[in-house]
Amino acid sequence: MAGKFECYTDKAGEFRFRLKASNGNTILSSEGYKAKSGCMNGIESVKKNSADPARFVKKQTDSGKFRFSLTARNNQVIGTSQNYESESGCDNGMKSVAKNAPDAKVVDE
Repeated sequence: MAGKFECYTDKAGEFRFRLKASNGNTILSSEGYKAKSGCMNGIESVKKNSADPARFVKKQTDSGKFRFSLTARNNQVIGTSQNYESESGCDNGMKSVAKNAPDAKVVDE
């Protein structure tokens, strides 16, 4: 089974997406969008940009954990990961996004 994007409406009424790996774990989450079309454009942007390792930005948090963001060509953040305990876990998360995003199906939740 391949990864999938879930498009859903949050409590504030905004549209968001999350990319789930084939094991069901969420590997990337979006910001809120006012319109569903914006959410769908964000998904397409993840599919395109996840193939470019330079689009991933890794950070260490104040608590010593690691997380990454996927950015578009204009350096705007498209999606953000969860926190990882280790840098190697974070690296594996980035690889999982690169592997799962391009062919992931989109489902409405």
